[in-house]
Amino acid sequence: MVRVPLTEEERSRGERLGVALRAVRGARSMVDVAAEAGISVETLRKIETGRIPTPAFFTVAAIADAVGMPLDVLREACSVDEDAAGAGAGEFSQAS
Repeated sequence: MVRVPLTEEERSRGERLGVALRAVRGARSMVDVAAEAGISVETLRKIETGRIPTPAFFTVAAIADAVGMPLDVLREACSVDEDAAGAGAGEFSQAS
Protein backbone atom coordinates (compact mmCIF):
# COMPACT_ATOMS: atom_id res chain seq x y z
CA MET A 1 0.00 0.00 0.00
CA VAL A 2 1.34 3.38 -1.01
CA ARG A 3 0.61 6.26 1.31
CA VAL A 4 -0.30 9.55 -0.34
CA PRO A 5 2.04 12.34 0.78
CA LEU A 6 0.52 14.83 3.20
CA THR A 7 -0.30 18.31 1.99
CA GLU A 8 1.27 21.37 3.57
CA GLU A 9 -2.11 22.17 5.17
CA GLU A 10 -2.28 18.70 6.75
CA ARG A 11 1.21 19.15 8.16
CA SER A 12 0.34 22.62 9.43
CA ARG A 13 -2.86 21.36 11.05
CA GLY A 14 -0.85 18.64 12.78
CA GLU A 15 1.55 21.24 14.14
CA ARG A 16 -1.37 23.33 15.44
CA LEU A 17 -2.80 20.22 17.10
CA GLY A 18 0.50 19.57 18.84
CA VAL A 19 0.84 23.17 20.01
CA ALA A 20 -2.70 23.17 21.40
CA LEU A 21 -2.26 19.89 23.26
CA ARG A 22 1.11 20.96 24.64
CA ALA A 23 -0.32 24.27 25.85
CA VAL A 24 -3.18 22.59 27.66
CA ARG A 25 -0.92 19.93 29.18
CA GLY A 26 0.80 22.77 31.03
CA ALA A 27 3.00 21.60 33.89
CA ARG A 28 1.78 18.01 33.76
CA SER A 29 4.45 15.59 32.68
CA MET A 30 4.31 13.75 29.39
CA VAL A 31 4.57 10.50 31.33
CA ASP A 32 1.43 11.28 33.37
CA VAL A 33 -0.64 12.40 30.39
CA ALA A 34 0.49 9.51 28.18
CA ALA A 35 -0.28 6.97 30.91
CA GLU A 36 -3.74 8.44 31.48
CA ALA A 37 -4.41 8.46 27.72
CA GLY A 38 -3.16 4.89 27.33
CA ILE A 39 -0.46 5.75 24.80
CA SER A 40 3.31 5.76 24.85
CA VAL A 41 5.27 8.85 25.85
CA GLU A 42 6.98 8.73 22.46
CA THR A 43 3.61 8.86 20.67
CA LEU A 44 2.57 11.88 22.74
CA ARG A 45 5.92 13.55 22.05
CA LYS A 46 5.57 12.97 18.30
CA ILE A 47 2.03 14.38 18.27
CA GLU A 48 3.02 17.45 20.30
CA THR A 49 5.96 18.18 17.99
CA GLY A 50 3.98 17.59 14.79
CA ARG A 51 5.96 14.50 13.78
CA ILE A 52 2.65 12.60 13.68
CA PRO A 53 0.51 15.20 11.89
CA THR A 54 -2.52 12.93 11.41
CA PRO A 55 -2.92 10.84 14.57
CA ALA A 56 -5.88 8.49 14.92
CA PHE A 57 -9.09 10.06 16.19
CA PHE A 58 -9.28 7.84 19.27
CA THR A 59 -5.70 8.73 20.17
CA VAL A 60 -6.50 12.44 19.99
CA ALA A 61 -9.72 11.89 21.95
CA ALA A 62 -7.84 9.99 24.67
CA ILE A 63 -5.23 12.76 24.99
CA ALA A 64 -7.93 15.45 25.06
CA ASP A 65 -9.73 13.53 27.83
CA ALA A 66 -6.48 13.15 29.76
CA VAL A 67 -5.84 16.91 29.72
CA GLY A 68 -9.50 17.82 30.17
CA MET A 69 -9.90 19.58 26.83
CA PRO A 70 -13.27 19.20 25.07
CA LEU A 71 -12.90 18.07 21.46
CA ASP A 72 -14.82 21.07 20.13
CA VAL A 73 -12.34 23.42 21.84
CA LEU A 74 -9.45 21.38 20.45
CA ARG A 75 -10.98 21.59 16.98
CA GLU A 76 -11.19 25.38 17.27
CA ALA A 77 -7.58 25.51 18.46
CA CYS A 78 -6.52 23.65 15.32
CA SER A 79 -8.50 25.83 12.93
CA VAL A 80 -6.85 27.53 9.99
CA ASP A 81 -7.16 30.94 11.67
CA GLU A 82 -3.89 30.94 13.61
CA ASP A 83 -5.01 33.85 15.80
CA ALA A 84 -7.98 31.77 16.92
CA ALA A 85 -5.75 28.73 17.40
CA GLY A 86 -3.55 30.51 19.89
CA ALA A 87 -6.50 32.13 21.61
CA GLY A 88 -8.51 28.91 21.77
CA ALA A 89 -5.83 26.94 23.62
CA GLY A 90 -4.86 29.91 25.77
CA GLU A 91 -8.44 30.67 26.78
CA PHE A 92 -9.02 27.07 27.75
CA SER A 93 -5.83 26.74 29.76
CA GLN A 94 -6.62 29.94 31.66
CA ALA A 95 -10.17 28.78 32.40
CA SER A 96 -9.00 25.43 33.79
